Amino acid sequence: MDEQTLFSLMVDLHRDGTRQGPGSDDETLRALELTRFDRSSTLKIADIGCGTGASTLALAKMLPNASITAIDLFPEFLEILKERASATGCAGKIETRAESMASLSLSAESYDLLWSEGAIYNMGFSNGIHAWRPFLRSDGMLVVSEITWLRPDPPKEILEHWSAEYPEIATAPEKIATLESAGYDLAGYFVLPSSCWIENYYNPTEQRIPGFLERHPDSPEAVQVVELERQEADLYRRYKDDFSYGFYVARKR
Repeated sequence: MDEQTLFSLMVDLHRDGTRQGPGSDDETLRALELTRFDRSSTLKIADIGCGTGASTLALAKMLPNASITAIDLFPEFLEILKERASATGCAGKIETRAESMASLSLSAESYDLLWSEGAIYNMGFSNGIHAWRPFLRSDGMLVVSEITWLRPDPPKEILEHWSAEYPEIATAPEKIATLESAGYDLAGYFVLPSSCWIENYYNPTEQRIPGFLERHPDSPEAVQVVELERQEADLYRRYKDDFSYGFYVARKR
C-alpha cells in the first residue's frame, strides 16, 4: 500500500474518534500539574500533532487565559477540532495550522509550553526534542508522551515488533538521559494506565471499524488497515506490562 492511500484510510478511520491515540483528560491534567504553571497565567502553547484536539481542548479548558496553536499534518483533523472548539466555547483561544511537525512555522523563543501526546515518534524522540527546543522561552516547558519500555528485558515477540516499528523505543532512564543531553531538566514522569489504551482508544476504534469498512467496500487496503489496527491492539493487551506511553515533563535549561 502506498503512503498516500495509507494516510487517507487512517484519517478516515480515526477522524471521528475523540482521540487518535492513547490518553485521557485526567492524564493531560496530571502532566499539566507537573509543569507547576499558574493556571491563571497568560501562556502561549503549541500542541504539536494534535489530531482532532482532545489534548488541545483539555488544555483550553484548564488554562482560561492561554492561547494555543494546534498543529497537525492533516487538515481533516483540524476541521473537526475547530468544530469542537466552537461547540465548547474555546474557538477564540485556539489557532490551527496544517503543517509537518518537522518544519514548524513557530517563532523562536516565544512559547511557554510545547505539548505533544503520542505524536513525537513521527519524527523520532531525539530529533523532535532537539528541533522544538528553539521555540521555547527560557525556562519553558516541554511535555510529551512517548512509547517507552516498562522493563529492560521485554519478551522476544514484542521486542522484535517495536524494534522494527520504532527503533527509538527505550526505557524511561534512557529517554530522560536523552532529554538531559538535549538541554532539558526533567520535572516529572509517569506512565499512562491501561485504561488510556483500551477503554479510550482501542475499544472506540474497534466500534468504528464496521462503518469504516462499509465506506470502503471491496477495498483490500481498508481490510489491511483494519488488520493492522487489530494486531496492534492484540499486542498491547498481551504485553501491556512491558510497554506504554511515558509522559515526560521537562524544562528548557
